[in-house]
Amino acid sequence: MKRTTTKTALTALAVPSLLGLSALPAAADNHDTVEMMSTLTELNDSGGSGDAWVKVSGNTVTAKLTVSGLLEGAPHAQHIHIGGNNSCPDPNMKGTGVDGAIRVTDAADDYGMVKVSLTGNDADTSADAALDVDNFPADGSYTYERTFDVPDDVAKDLHEGNGVVVVHGVDHNDSGTYDGDQKSDLDDSLPAEATNPALCGALEMGQMSAPSGGVQTGGGSTEGVEYAPVLLGGGLLAAVGSGFLLVQRRRTES
Repeated sequence: MKRTTTKTALTALAVPSLLGLSALPAAADNHDTVEMMSTLTELNDSGGSGDAWVKVSGNTVTAKLTVSGLLEGAPHAQHIHIGGNNSCPDPNMKGTGVDGAIRVTDAADDYGMVKVSLTGNDADTSADAALDVDNFPADGSYTYERTFDVPDDVAKDLHEGNGVVVVHGVDHNDSGTYDGDQKSDLDDSLPAEATNPALCGALEMGQMSAPSGGVQTGGGSTEGVEYAPVLLGGGLLAAVGSGFLLVQRRRTES
């Protein structure tokens, strides 16, 4: 597997200063309106890139993403993770995947658990919808925008600047679909490629402009995507539950 270059890693570390983000007080009041932004940098040599912008006012969140360069015709689960170190993993870290690929649980200490599912079509935005494949973008390049409400604890974390946007789904072997012998560390009925992280960006406080362009709110076609029925299975969604990352860390390859 190709490894991300040192230059890319240094660029990711330099993003906050390049954007000129100004820090706000750590404990913003939940009645304040705060804005956060992040450049989404690639993990697992996904070839993708993007930007994320989040505004929080009380318990109301508006999230906007622009993403490009990922696998076409396949769903890309996207979430706001909260917890851990509130950071993205080092792109050069050696994960437990094939050829050192980073799997979801490898980076749990960095970005924490899913607290918000960035679905579209008025679908559930809680962690319970972490793999709601019908309501995640299914294009390699897309824009997304949605306004929704979150619980008090999530609103508090976001107001305090805690949150990491992660987009999943990597075609490691360039086959044009999610496949491969290794299984997902979330559910062994799925290929690891379907859930491995592709993009990551820790949200930073600042008064920034939202990404421009059209809006795709999910619900993209899953035609020809053989794993879709598996992702939609009630058993998996129940297993994912409210944590998505509250799963047994599997450190062996299937």
